[in-house]
Amino acid sequence: MRIVVDRDLCQGHGVCESEAEGVFTVSKNAVVVLDETPPETLRAQVEAAVKFCPTHALRIEED
Repeated sequence: MRIVVDRDLCQGHGVCESEAEGVFTVSKNAVVVLDETPPETLRAQVEAAVKFCPTHALRIEED
């Protein structure tokens, strides 16, 4: 899986960081993806981050 961020939609709420700490961090009101291709063991956390993003700025693309 690969994480894609729509920077035009991201408002830096930080929900992704709280759902998948170590994959996402928020800096200057925008998300920073620390690992664009996280291991499968983090799939549930990444999916939660995508699901609960208030602006729907995140998505997962499958390889």
